[in-house]
Amino acid sequence: CVELDCWDGSDNEPVIYHGYTLTSKILFKDVIKAIKENAFKTSDYPVILSLENHCSLEQQVVMAQHMSSILGSALVTSPLGDNMPTNFPSPEELKGKFLIKGKRLQKLEATFANKAADADSVDVTEEEESNDESAEEELKEKKKKKKLKLAKELSDMVIYCKSVHFHSFKDARKNLSFYEMSSFKEGRAVKLADESANDYIRHNVEKLSRVYPAGSRTNSSNYDPVPLWNAGCQIVALNFQTGCKEMDVNQGRFIVNGNCGYVLKPSYMRDRSTEFDPITLTRGEWLKHKILHIMIISAQQLPKVNKKKSSIVDPLVRVQIFGVPADVAEKETSPVDNNGFNPAWNENFQFDVYVPDLALVRFVIEDYDSTSDNEFVGQYTLPFNSLKMGYRHVPLLDKNGDLLLSAGLFVHAMVLDEE
Repeated sequence: CVELDCWDGSDNEPVIYHGYTLTSKILFKDVIKAIKENAFKTSDYPVILSLENHCSLEQQVVMAQHMSSILGSALVTSPLGDNMPTNFPSPEELKGKFLIKGKRLQKLEATFANKAADADSVDVTEEEESNDESAEEELKEKKKKKKLKLAKELSDMVIYCKSVHFHSFKDARKNLSFYEMSSFKEGRAVKLADESANDYIRHNVEKLSRVYPAGSRTNSSNYDPVPLWNAGCQIVALNFQTGCKEMDVNQGRFIVNGNCGYVLKPSYMRDRSTEFDPITLTRGEWLKHKILHIMIISAQQLPKVNKKKSSIVDPLVRVQIFGVPADVAEKETSPVDNNGFNPAWNENFQFDVYVPDLALVRFVIEDYDSTSDNEFVGQYTLPFNSLKMGYRHVPLLDKNGDLLLSAGLFVHAMVLDEE
């Protein structure tokens, strides 16, 4: 899912930039061309273009024209099939396709009932990342938000991802169709995931949820995506430009399926009547208590953390488990002095993992410093169920997620079923 922050530009050409900031402006059509050229190089699976639309009616029409002419037949402009759909097509059915997420003038059903709006435009609330407020905040926001005319040409391109305001899970069950989705600011989403996890999971069985970073993260820092995945949220947006633990975990979560960007949720998170709750963790098919034994043996050819020739790392290894709260854990080795070439530890760790389907394992190597924070050397994160048993070489990635050539971690892994 790629967010496009769209504003009026000169010469009737819409532009993309982070509104009311000093970021440079890029022509909308150039961005669409770049997306078309690169969208399916890594994966053939569908790409969602999330339009944060601040444009005038005239430039919205231009946006629609550009997307139509540049994306062509790859752009989904009508539901698949001849009848009104009742659920999403599979990613397989949407291979090589672009989906538009944004406001829509009417329900999708009206297209099939020949009740399409006669008007070329209708006033809608300006598309902003603030449609998830509490009741009090909502009233304040309604007074502040500008009204925006929505062009029919742009509206008609929104098929499977219509942006709507989230009021409550009860309201969503009663009034929202499967193709209507909401965006949640991280704080609201985390609160829902913590206090109403089962309701959130059931909501996400039939509808898409997108979570985005709080506006207060002016330094492009990130939040923990794991609690949102545990609640079934499909699109958890992070600041990809920032190398950090959260991005490592995100990369590890989607490393399966050939990095195609899509991971099937466990069956108990695709069941409308599921009782699964990652917080309370009652008994059910999700509870598969495993014991993970990890022996950290050695590492090879670790990079220096600075450019000084005299610099030698004092490496230690930290093993972290991410997942449901009951599974979260962390253990570390002692540091090895002045040895980045072939440090050895031979230390054993044991972890209890109750919901292996949602767990991830992160190996991180740091340069130990007794007087200040340790410095990052390299890491590798992968789903618990992707761990292979026995003696294994773990590749290491740098802070940007790129492979550290020649460097590696040598471990022994064993998973046992708890009787």
